[in-house]
Formats: sequence, structure tokens, C-alpha cells
Amino acid sequence: MLKIQVQEASKRFQYEWIFKNLSLELNSGDSLAITGSNGSGKSTLLKCISGAVPLSTGKLSYFLNEKPLAESEWYTALALATPYMELPEEFTLREAIEFHFKFKKPHLNLSPKEIIEILYLETHQNKPVSQFSSGMKQRVKLGLAVLSEVPLVLLDEPTSNLDKKGIQWYLSLIQTYTKNRLVIVCSNEPREYEFCSQKLGMEDFK
Repeated sequence: MLKIQVQEASKRFQYEWIFKNLSLELNSGDSLAITGSNGSGKSTLLKCISGAVPLSTGKLSYFLNEKPLAESEWYTALALATPYMELPEEFTLREAIEFHFKFKKPHLNLSPKEIIEILYLETHQNKPVSQFSSGMKQRVKLGLAVLSEVPLVLLDEPTSNLDKKGIQWYLSLIQTYTKNRLVIVCSNEPREYEFCSQKLGMEDFK
């Protein structure tokens, strides 16, 4: 079980406050949509929650099975899919999956073959990722995040580059594989977070 506590968190870049005085508590099984217009700070907040970017003021804590988790260990508890995250394009799909799962355990002990089937990319498993369409790459990013055995899944604009079929696949992936986990989605597209039980608007923390 994972718990995340955010206490009076604020972030600024030089003289501009991105968000101020944000407090939040999230637990395994929760799903949160972080919403707001472009440039409102959604991605910055997600980076702060992941530990990639430090807060300017306030405190952010992880508790795993009720024990504090050191900030240097947060990465072990999470998986991330974002537009600014790149895949290793020189790898084939199978190599990219095998490489990723040297660092994470696969959810439900899924094999690379099963993961490729879930991504519906069986006919492309030996093709270099550099030759994939943007939609195929997005499915790989989402699959690697959601199918990692971690208590926290962080998603930024998850349906970018996905067609109608891909959007339905994403929603099915979430429904099937994120039970009892904590999911945070950054989005201003309601279709991307229709399953979320909680919503946080960035405009409320300016």
C-alpha cells in the first residue's frame, strides 16, 4: 500500500509561481486527474510528485506499507508515461520491453510475449522503435508504465497521438491493470480521466 502526502507545496521558476499552497493525500486505489489549461503547471506538479523536480517550499512524502520511503527510493515505487519521455529508438520492440523490465518487475508476471499481445503489436516485435508511428510509440509508453509492478502510475496526456481505437484500448488497459493502485493523470481532455475518482484543478492553486 502506498500513501503520498503533499503538504503546503509550492513551486516557482525564477519569479513565477507555478502553484502555491497545495495540500493533498492520496492512497493506493485512488485515481486523481490533474486538470488545467496548457501552461498551468500540470506537468510540473507531476514531475514534483515523481521526485524529478524539487518543490520550492512545502513537503512531499511517500509511505510504503506505512513506512516512510526515502526520496532517493521514490523511483522504485512508480512508473511514468509522458510526451517528453523518449523510448530507446535503436531497440526493436522486444528489446525495448526486455530492457525496461531489467529495472521493473512486470505486473502479474507477464512475459514479453504477453505484453506485446496486450499492446497489439505482435507483427512489429522485431521492428526498430524508430520506425514506429507516433501512436504505436504511445501505446508502448503506456504499456510499459501500466504493466510495471509498481504501486504508482503517473500519466501525462496519455491519449496524445492515439486514434479512436487506441483511446478505447487505453481505457481498457487502465480498467484491467490498475486495480488497487494509485493512478495520477495530467490532462485537459475528459476522455483521458473519465475513470478518476478525484480531480484537482491547477487554477485553484495560483
